[in-house]
Amino acid sequence: MADQAITRDQLAKLLNEDLSREYQAIIAYVVYSQVLKGAEYMNIADQLEQHAHQELQHALILSRQIDYLGKMPTVTPKPVKVSEKPRDMLKFDLDNENETIVNYRERIRQCEALGEFAMAEQIREILVQEQDHQIDLATALGEDVPDVSRLKATGATKRKR
Repeated sequence: MADQAITRDQLAKLLNEDLSREYQAIIAYVVYSQVLKGAEYMNIADQLEQHAHQELQHALILSRQIDYLGKMPTVTPKPVKVSEKPRDMLKFDLDNENETIVNYRERIRQCEALGEFAMAEQIREILVQEQDHQIDLATALGEDVPDVSRLKATGATKRKR
């Protein structure tokens, strides 16, 4: 499943896509945590604020790894969806977390294929928090945590089918 012939340049490009997704998450969590209204959303709004702080840490880690690979970290976030409906915003977040988890699982395999074990370990730590975010969001939506194990990574070397 891991790309067999990934290069350091390709890995840096994929990490930059992940960084754009982290920026997206920071923006979404900052906005959603402040605009979710109603008693049923107070707990998740507080959690989203904490998620924003964690996503900033993820962005810093990724930026450092991209620099380590000799490339410039991106400054462009992926687009952020907004809605007047709190449930829609939580669903947008859950969808983004699902995609992020799939991509980080792939990124770990790619780092290891290149012998970048320390980088893989850093991404594993990010993955643990992303899965916690996924659980928080699914719980707030009253849903089971999605099984993303069959989804394919997105990015330059993988496309959704």
